[in-house]
Amino acid sequence: MTGEIGRQLGGVAERLKKDKIVEMPEWAKFVKTSIGKERVPEQEDWWYTRAASILRKINLKGPIGVARLSKMYGSKKNRGYKPERFKPGSRKIIRTILQQLEKIGLVKQVDKKKKGKLITEEGKKYLE
Repeated sequence: MTGEIGRQLGGVAERLKKDKIVEMPEWAKFVKTSIGKERVPEQEDWWYTRAASILRKINLKGPIGVARLSKMYGSKKNRGYKPERFKPGSRKIIRTILQQLEKIGLVKQVDKKKKGKLITEEGKKYLE
């Protein structure tokens, strides 16, 4: 993450961690973020950065669901001598973060023509 977006996400991620809005589960230390990845993330606070990123994406593209977010966080899988293929990101991670954000009131469920999660006014204020 470089530039202005990286600085914004870093600031929001630090606030999410400091305010204890999002809690990193115990199992998150051992899990990959996508089928296409070979290892777990190297950063210790990757959970908070991902939560800030999801909050930002919901603000920009909302209403958005877990499946579309999973495609955004996917990557190409190295299959040896065969061509690479795109694999989606972990839906469990996205679902858990969305549940935590919804519980605190930064995100809400929308059941209109386009279903998914939408950011609340409180969530917009938190991002600014």
